[in-house]
Amino acid sequence: MRILHSGVSLAAKLSQSTADLREQIQTTSQEAVTGRHSDLTAHLSGKIGGAMLSQKALDGIEQERGQYTLRSSRLDVVQRSLTVINDSLDGLDVQMLAALGQNDRVGQTSVARDARAALETAFLTLNARHGERFLFSGDATSTVPMGSVDDLLSDIGQLATNAATPADFEAALETYFNDPAGGWQQNIYNGTPASSDPDAVTAADPAITQLVSGLAVLALGHPGEGVPAISDTPDTLKAAALQVSSGKASLTDLRAERGLAQNQISRALETLDMEETVLNAAFNQMTARDQYEAASELKILEGNLEASYLLTTRLANLSLLNYLR
Repeated sequence: MRILHSGVSLAAKLSQSTADLREQIQTTSQEAVTGRHSDLTAHLSGKIGGAMLSQKALDGIEQERGQYTLRSSRLDVVQRSLTVINDSLDGLDVQMLAALGQNDRVGQTSVARDARAALETAFLTLNARHGERFLFSGDATSTVPMGSVDDLLSDIGQLATNAATPADFEAALETYFNDPAGGWQQNIYNGTPASSDPDAVTAADPAITQLVSGLAVLALGHPGEGVPAISDTPDTLKAAALQVSSGKASLTDLRAERGLAQNQISRALETLDMEETVLNAAFNQMTARDQYEAASELKILEGNLEASYLLTTRLANLSLLNYLR
């Protein structure tokens, strides 16, 4: 009986030892892979506070990098959108001025059609989004910013028809696009006139409204199919061409401003990378685990575990009859 009791006691001890070995193997295996002590409190003792501060700083850098990356990706979409609008203009202002100077009705027709296409491109591009966020809607980020090109041209055509003189038409256009109660912000643009995001561009920005205003008038300058009050009034079409020219210059300034913001973000990310490198070096120095040493220790532990399993198996087969034999 004493022998059996001793065997049971030894088996219990072996079982606990085996469980401890498995836990040590799991910990050491993790340390061999990560190169870092798993129990930093035990390893660092009184220095744990410094390590935790370094880790907190590293976590802060990661969060800040995420914010900068988000800003950068949104700015990239905005910049690409503005570039598409700029490229769609393709000298329309100069071509219309040349056609008017030569009384070239065919050239005027061609420019009017291209202006309509550029206007449609602008509307489509201004509806760009980043994820679920519409980028040109100001603070109304869940709202599609641009309405219908046909509605816009209908409004502008009606203004031209109702105007007694070209000067009256110019005044009506000014009100339509720049007055918050005008047709642009009431009928066509569905976003807010401004944005709380300093990186954002709204479709109510003067650069964009200048371009849209000029393009809309040029698009209605198609002889025979446009609005006679526009197509048969060279001074109105000249003013629209100059409006497009001014809008292009303003659009270039807008793109340059966003380019500066992109450059600042790029530099900020470089600074974060440098800070992260320094902090990682300090943190690793405090918490690093020699991976070669951990791997060697892991082999020893695995050998001990195998021996423990073998001994446990032999004890399981132990009986009084086997002992007497």
